[in-house]
Order: sequence, then C-alpha cells, then structure tokens
Amino acid sequence: MLKEHSKHVIVLSNSGRSGEYNAERFVRLGFERSLFEHFVTSGDVAFEILSVSPEIGQGMKAFTISSGGDHDLADRLGLTNASRSNEADLIIISGSEAEKIELDDYRLQLAPAATRRTPCFCTNPDIHKLAGGKTAPGAGAIARIYEELGGKVHWIGKPYREIYMLAISRWTNAEPGGIVCIGDSIEHDIKGAGDMGLASVLVRTGILATASEQELAELTRRHHAVPTYLLPCFSVDAV
Repeated sequence: MLKEHSKHVIVLSNSGRSGEYNAERFVRLGFERSLFEHFVTSGDVAFEILSVSPEIGQGMKAFTISSGGDHDLADRLGLTNASRSNEADLIIISGSEAEKIELDDYRLQLAPAATRRTPCFCTNPDIHKLAGGKTAPGAGAIARIYEELGGKVHWIGKPYREIYMLAISRWTNAEPGGIVCIGDSIEHDIKGAGDMGLASVLVRTGILATASEQELAELTRRHHAVPTYLLPCFSVDAV
C-alpha cells in the first residue's frame, strides 16, 4: 500500500549484520525486494565508523557476542576472531542468545575484558528481543552488563543519531518533515525519531504488545519519548 502511494520505504534495523544480508533475509521471508529501496543496519554504521578508525587495524583480535555464531562485522573489518575476551583487542556485542544462555554466563565471559578496559562496540542496542514468542534480554542488555563491570561501550544503532544520518543520506533530497519512523520500541524507535526531530509511529505489537497504558506512560516519561501517532498493528486495516 505504501509503494502504491509512491512512498519511499527504507528499513532501519538494529542488526549487527549488513543491510545486504538482511535484505536477502527479508526476501526469503516472503517480502518482495521492490517493496523497499534500502535496508540500513547498525552493523552497516559500525562498519563505516570502524573501517576508517585509526585505532582499528587488520590482524587485531575481536571477541564477538552474537546470535548464531555471527562474526560478520569482525570479518568485514579483517579482524581475527578471539575465543576468549581476555585475548581480544576489542569486544563486539551484536546479538544475544539470552533465551538459552544466562546473563550471568555472559557476565563471566566479559569480566576479563572489562578488567583490561578493552573497548566494546554494541552494534545492536536493543535491550529486549522476541524469541519464540517471548521477550528475552537483547544485545543491549549484555552491553549494559559490560558497563556495570567497568567497561566502556560505544553504542551504535537506534536511538543514536548515526544510523538515522546514514539512512537519510540514502536520499539527497530527503526533507525531515516528510519522514516518519515506525517501530514497536519507545526506547529505541520512538526516542531515536524524536531526538532527530522526526515524526514517529508506535505500533502496539512486538515487544510492547502486552504493556498496559500505565506502563507505556512510564516508558515515555523515562525516555522522554512520545510517539506522534499510534497504531494497534502495522496493517492496512489499522490505517
């Protein structure tokens, strides 16, 4: 329906993997590739930042926490994958398997690196994720543990500005007044849009599907993020 009305569509994701990989995944899930022009991920932003950083060099060792054994960012940067955090020159937190791995296990894995003050890049700031129809701690929750241990975390993705700047740069004539950001997270989607001065739509499915009105009000107060519009679900019938 959006494309039929000549709207530009860009998918913005807190995924540590590349936009190209995620676009192909969308197609495998049944979405036609013509339905969106671009797929921009926090992994893309991280690569753009780190690939030009004088502090990152090929041959450095990276310890990656992810889902499914993904080392995409480290591989794209030409880094060597470390099996333990105390061997690493940097830490990458791009995903979570907290639905089956206890957070205390992640804490034990990261403690040696935090003690050494190894720099950490979180390329998926989501605090929660959906797994098997339930909510589980996301990569952002693991990155917070690293901060609690005394480590320094560089956050890349929604709600931080860099991912929005990269998405907007995909159109040379993009006007902020003509952009609306749609998502299910007040902490990431709505706050990120608000901080950029963009309109937002909170969809009442996903991670906040069971949240009460009181809980929503508390989240908007805590994160200073109020959606411009509200949809019960993202569908033609809800418009």
